[in-house]
Amino acid sequence: MRIFAVGDVVSGIGCEFLRANLPVFKKVKGVDFCIVNGENSAVGNGITPFSADYLFDSGADIITTGNHAFRRKEMYDYFDGKQKVIRPANFSSAVPGRGVETADLGFASVAVINLSGRVYMDSCDNPFDAADKILAETDCAVKIVDFHAEATAEKGALAHYLDGRVSAVFGTHTHVQTNDAVILPGGTGFITDIGMTGPVNSILGVKPELSVNWLRTGMPTRFDAAEGPCRMSGCLFDIDNKTGLCTAIEPVTIE
Repeated sequence: MRIFAVGDVVSGIGCEFLRANLPVFKKVKGVDFCIVNGENSAVGNGITPFSADYLFDSGADIITTGNHAFRRKEMYDYFDGKQKVIRPANFSSAVPGRGVETADLGFASVAVINLSGRVYMDSCDNPFDAADKILAETDCAVKIVDFHAEATAEKGALAHYLDGRVSAVFGTHTHVQTNDAVILPGGTGFITDIGMTGPVNSILGVKPELSVNWLRTGMPTRFDAAEGPCRMSGCLFDIDNKTGLCTAIEPVTIE
């Protein structure tokens, strides 16, 4: 099967670019299943029911999130609903939502696991232990991990720890696609970060002058999304349905 993972979608402009490009891309590339990280998809920040519905209507099969999952209170009930939107599994069990979702495609099932890093990130449980627990309870062959983390070393360490036990590990959060896509020795596809879907002339999707002002002065700043040309970044994974191992990996950038 072919799985496409889309990097962090930023604000309304990113959502619109995704809708304009994802359906055609899926058809041309023969994508069977699409994972979209939507934790920044709302105008302002975070994710809302409106932006989540927009991503689903645009071609997402499952939406993953990250440290901004609970920025918007109106999303809390949505996380607890039937929609296939998940938050990091190593968040406290007291928060809304779930950290893993399994989709039945008829010819195969896909388990999507969302985890958060701990290096330079908000406090959460150990992602390695959380992954072990989930894998012990998940019996389908195809298992994909969105590791929402800051440190490249932590992302690589988790990928090697899970090598041969999951189909793919892709990183999100930094909004910059890395040039290190590889199939690890045990058969797990890995890329440190799949990048961002949003405005090209920006700093992580934000108007450059706002980020510069904040970093230069330290003053509180509202991070409004930039405008102009956009790109959609992500990664294609070809997975053997029976073994669950990755047979090909291809970073994607569409502008």
